[in-house]
Amino acid sequence: MTVPRAALAVVLLSTAVVLQTAVLSRIPLPGATPDLLLLVLVGLALVQGPVSGAVTGFFAGLLLDLVPPADGTVGRWALVMCLVGFAAGRSRDTVGRSTFRPLLVVAGLAAAAILGYALLGLLLGDPRVTWSALTDSLPTAVLYDVLLTPFVVPFVMSLARRVEPEPSWARLPR
Repeated sequence: MTVPRAALAVVLLSTAVVLQTAVLSRIPLPGATPDLLLLVLVGLALVQGPVSGAVTGFFAGLLLDLVPPADGTVGRWALVMCLVGFAAGRSRDTVGRSTFRPLLVVAGLAAAAILGYALLGLLLGDPRVTWSALTDSLPTAVLYDVLLTPFVVPFVMSLARRVEPEPSWARLPR
């Protein structure tokens, strides 16, 4: 990852964490809250690839672990988002410049992130993780993320491409 892309990632992830914790979490939506940080991470990873996506995801998760009102074990979100960033980066070749495939990627990764966080919570003995809480929040969280995807992910991807465009040889068919 180059310095301009790293600076863009820091700005976008910081903004997403602030908006998610200060604005979106206060909106009384039924079921769950949209995960803006996950959407920004997916947009960045789809441009940067799996390794940069994993690194970006680690720091995005660490932000979630440390920014108030964080109340879980530090590192849970960092591990989950690291894996999400890696998976999103791996899917960049299949997504390409499609408009529909990012919705599928976000739906799958949003569900995987929630399930991964819950599984880690069960392994660590978190009493807040229950089957009913998971079944109540999972469908609505995935739905909210998919509904926000067309507004967030293409915007983030275009910003990342503008900051440092791909060389012409990288756009050749494989």
